[in-house]
Amino acid sequence: MELPLYNQNAENIGTVELADNVFGLPMNQDLLYQVVTSQMSNKRQVLAHAKGRGEVRGGGKKPWRQKGTGRARHGSIRSPIWRGGGVTGGPTKERNFKKDINKKMMQKALKVALSSKVRDGQLFVLDALTIEKPKTKEMAVVMKKFVSVIGRLNNILLVMPTDTTAIYKSARNLPYLDTIEARNLNPLVLLEANRVILSKESLALIEKQWGTAKSK
Repeated sequence: MELPLYNQNAENIGTVELADNVFGLPMNQDLLYQVVTSQMSNKRQVLAHAKGRGEVRGGGKKPWRQKGTGRARHGSIRSPIWRGGGVTGGPTKERNFKKDINKKMMQKALKVALSSKVRDGQLFVLDALTIEKPKTKEMAVVMKKFVSVIGRLNNILLVMPTDTTAIYKSARNLPYLDTIEARNLNPLVLLEANRVILSKESLALIEKQWGTAKSK
């Protein structure tokens, strides 16, 4: 399988060969669903927490004596049936939404997501990207040149081989562009992106890391 190879000026300078066992897998929606939902669950932060009667401040003294008042007996004004008391059955911070996912499932889901981007014409290969100093303006100029190739600048994922500080700082202020190292690539970030720009060096790293074992 071949894709066009572009330089930093969005000029077609040739083609690049893609490994079929990484970029040529058929769609597997069930696998992607399992992996992506597990990733979203693992990212979820438990923020909601309702205090129980033991956590609400005050209420240590018995409101009135047990007998002889004609009123119902109570041991604390922080009981759930009192206004200002604790909550019964409310959300707590002890909830755990973590989901374990098999390593082989995660790897195959990544390759299925990459293959899906190739089939849909949403993956583009860049020969190299060189930015000497962290300048948002320079990155914006490069992206504008790619409008004729990738279309509208919206939700673009730029995959680089290493954490290049100049490129990262140049891209972080562009609302339509995200950067990620090739080794940190995962199905969730791939599927969230409308377009994926993959450097040639990142392509080699991906094929080396995930293309050794032939997929069934």
